[in-house]
Amino acid sequence: MTQRSIFITGGGSGIGRATARHFAARGWFVGVGDINEAGMAETLALISGEAKWAGRLDVRDRAAWDKVLAEFAAAAGGRIDVLLNNAGVGTGGSLAELDPDEIDRCLDINLKGVLYGAQAAYPYLKASAPGSALINLASAAGIAGSAGMSVYCATKFGVRAVSESLDAEWAEDKIKVASVCPGFIDTPLLNGTGNRKSNEPIRERVKAAGLEITPVERVAEAVWEAVHGDKLDYFVGATARRMAFAKRWMPARLRKQLRSSVRPLGQ
Repeated sequence: MTQRSIFITGGGSGIGRATARHFAARGWFVGVGDINEAGMAETLALISGEAKWAGRLDVRDRAAWDKVLAEFAAAAGGRIDVLLNNAGVGTGGSLAELDPDEIDRCLDINLKGVLYGAQAAYPYLKASAPGSALINLASAAGIAGSAGMSVYCATKFGVRAVSESLDAEWAEDKIKVASVCPGFIDTPLLNGTGNRKSNEPIRERVKAAGLEITPVERVAEAVWEAVHGDKLDYFVGATARRMAFAKRWMPARLRKQLRSSVRPLGQ
């Protein structure tokens, strides 16, 4: 039987690393892309065997996408079955105080990078369909907009919109498309401050707000479920599930809660 393959962006740490290990343990050929070459080497070192590959990739570079996917496909026996668009950065704080380059960086990596990846991966996914999949990492921030997260929420709402559009657009090609929407996940992203004007780690703000931090392995499991399931959205963690429920059934109550919530993350 032909070995299936998955290419994962942001594979040098966090969700990307956990997903690489999860799929590799189940016999898949795993490729990771990242700008963090040391991180990718650490990820590959955690995977036994030879069914693994890494290539430097800045998801903002459309030409680089074509190059790295061609190289990965060649290493994986000429096929790509799944692309996980996972690479992302966090940006938080009052919109009025964000520097333009912080806004651009978040939009370019979190949203344009997903579009570029989908476009570049399409011919490979079409060739390996049925059974191929595009999985996009969204967030609970793509379910409801929170204070101090306007730019980040815009990207994650956008990721869900891209997924929904391509689910329809690629249906005739039999390519599965889904979004995975975690709440707060135990990754290095929580160690950041949200924006350069803050020095308080996001992790401390999450704990102070009484919100749960979900183990990163749970997201890897959700990606596996998305590849093999038939839903459009996969909500990971209690926060994401509660927010999705409230947004659908109690939108006015959720809006009131968000407007009276604690100060924005990143401030």
